[in-house]
Amino acid sequence: MGLTSAGTGRPRVVLVPGTGFNAAAALPWLQALSVHWATTVVDLPGQPGLSDPRRPRRARLAWYGRVLDEILAAMDADGVVLLGNSLGAAVALAADSPRITARALVSPAGFIRLGVDPKLTLAAAAWLLRPTPARTRRMLRLFVAPGTEPPESEVEWMTLMATCCRTTLAPPSLPAELLARRAERPCVVGVGEHDRFLPPRRLAPAVRRAMNLDVRVFSGVGHLTTPADLDKVVSLVAEVADPPDN
Repeated sequence: MGLTSAGTGRPRVVLVPGTGFNAAAALPWLQALSVHWATTVVDLPGQPGLSDPRRPRRARLAWYGRVLDEILAAMDADGVVLLGNSLGAAVALAADSPRITARALVSPAGFIRLGVDPKLTLAAAAWLLRPTPARTRRMLRLFVAPGTEPPESEVEWMTLMATCCRTTLAPPSLPAELLARRAERPCVVGVGEHDRFLPPRRLAPAVRRAMNLDVRVFSGVGHLTTPADLDKVVSLVAEVADPPDN
């Protein structure tokens, strides 16, 4: 299992990246978070990175949840704040370790099915069939706010990823009873106002029904959280990592 850590202090933040991402691609996240807390990034199995390449054939989120529970046990870390992004947020919700004290979820899968409009479907198909920087950039423009260019580091990474790896499908919604149990521990949820996969108008009511939580809407942000947006992520994590009574 690939783990990358930086920073000191408590609580420990454990970041679970989204589909196709890993610690190498999430270094800006690690840098921003480790200024405030000891932070570990997990390379999920079946995703490009330093972990096992095998993927489960069925019950994928339940399997990933058990894997994350095992990782936390191996780390011997208590009082963990799980930070999940996209697929990683669904995995953070699926995990049930008593070592977890709180969760911060960014553009979280697991509440509703991800929406894919025709424009995004065509751009993604072209990217997968013949990944080039131009095709990747065209697709990633739909992942960020209108009029914003995706970072070149993400363009380079996603081109390489599609060239060398087979991406996974979007994860399904988690069972309502599981989400209700997760509401028993502190949790905060944030999503970009321009997220085409998880538009706030659809996500917010689902999160309210499932966990009785309000969703923080990040202005000027799409589904892809760029390095320029990470101050919003740090503020979200601080809500559960450094609550006012601490």
